[in-house]
Amino acid sequence: MLPQIPPPADRRIALRVTPEAQHALRQGHPWLFDQAIVHQSHAGAAGDLAVVFDDRRRFLAIGLYDPTSPLRVRILQHGHPAAIDEAWLHARIAAAAALRADLPATGTTGYRLIHGENDGLPGLVVDRYEDTLVVKLYTAAWLPWLSRVLPALTAVQPCARVVLRLSRKLLDRDEGLCGLREGLLTGAGFDAAAGLVQFSEHGLRFEADVLRGQKTGFFLDQRENRARVERLARGKRVLNVFAYTGGFSLYAARGGAREILSVDLSAPALDAARRNFDLNRRAAAVAAARHLTQVADAFDALAALRERGERYDLVIVDPPAFAKRAAEVDAALRAYARLTALALGVTRPGGLLVSASCSSRVDAELFFTTVKRAAEAAGRPLYERERTGHASDHPIGFPEGAYLKCLYAVAG
Repeated sequence: MLPQIPPPADRRIALRVTPEAQHALRQGHPWLFDQAIVHQSHAGAAGDLAVVFDDRRRFLAIGLYDPTSPLRVRILQHGHPAAIDEAWLHARIAAAAALRADLPATGTTGYRLIHGENDGLPGLVVDRYEDTLVVKLYTAAWLPWLSRVLPALTAVQPCARVVLRLSRKLLDRDEGLCGLREGLLTGAGFDAAAGLVQFSEHGLRFEADVLRGQKTGFFLDQRENRARVERLARGKRVLNVFAYTGGFSLYAARGGAREILSVDLSAPALDAARRNFDLNRRAAAVAAARHLTQVADAFDALAALRERGERYDLVIVDPPAFAKRAAEVDAALRAYARLTALALGVTRPGGLLVSASCSSRVDAELFFTTVKRAAEAAGRPLYERERTGHASDHPIGFPEGAYLKCLYAVAG
């Protein structure tokens, strides 16, 4: 149930910005930072609408204002004025849903319905898990708009329930949430204590912890890479490090892998991986595959496996984001290089390494170069087979929106 959240002010904030910001907004960029603002008509609260003008007082953009964030305005509309109301929200949500309209026909009922900035709704993410929608907010600016977003959302995508998740920055706030908490917003038939829902992905059944799981409960963005691994796994011995709830492992099993080891630091995540395998035992290949789990740090596990002389035909390395800030990029690159060397230490000659990065601060070319150089330094050159990026439900609408990259390469 939504608490009484004050609506956005009727009076719009007028802003003038630097020439550089004007250029970026004309190019359709969805962010306006505080340092780019040179004049502001009056103070505003989170969720107020801010209108940006150029040097000749012509309309540039309108967006949601957040006085607590350096990312001061998240742009909703560029180029020409528009009434930002429930009809506008419905049209934007419907456009996003239309891009995903073909996914259910693939046996997929779990996918990203709204990808924030990349679908024209910056700071707002909505993931669908069958009959459950999970709304995740990355800015307090959306709070006063929830009462309008929810009717538009459920009109476009009918569901049994809507669950709210908040970014870490919002959770850390002492005030301004107006009593709003993570959990069930609308609907029923949901065990809030368990937080678990089920969904399908390419015909495989998974569970997601939509209250406590990472992101909104599952790494939906790796769906197509998981499907690629399935096509490569027949007869192979597979190692999946940073396995989380075993998505890559389960696909490998259905693809005919004879043995899979899932390694993750989280014991509850690996418990969920075993439950995901149990959900799919009716598939003969899943039932036949030997699935092992190991609770361990990935770096330590790789070193220990090498020490024991273990070798794998297919090694999947899909770590969490190592660089969330620019200052962390160098350390992230060192981590990717170390992981590559360790992973190759347990990859047989001619085996396949699948190495992914979800660090938006590390661009794709830098990531691929780092992995290849680390392999050469380890005396195990990689022969590139394929590079992949975002799945169709995670479109890229601006340069900073590109974060996911994955390398498939044969180990020398």
